[in-house]
Amino acid sequence: MTTTVELTRFRVSPQKTTNLLAARQEMLADFEADRHGFLGAKLVQLSDTEWLDIVEWASPADFAASRAKGGNLPGIQAFFDLIAEVVSVEEGTVR
Repeated sequence: MTTTVELTRFRVSPQKTTNLLAARQEMLADFEADRHGFLGAKLVQLSDTEWLDIVEWASPADFAASRAKGGNLPGIQAFFDLIAEVVSVEEGTVR
């Protein structure tokens, strides 16, 4: 079985780290409720300001559909609002 992996690198002000971590739980709950094919996610802190979000999807189509929805639910939008800059978004396949 293969899965699709979304790798999103972003920047957050260090003063907003606590808020980011608090908002994460609501974001994940909204993803589980609203995003077909969402399998799970891990958040990695790379530095004081940079983070990597590793999100697993059942298929590339599920990832694309999620991107099209954007911040459609309050928990997702609250998390997105804390992001100062998206550095990169990549898609890969777990084999």
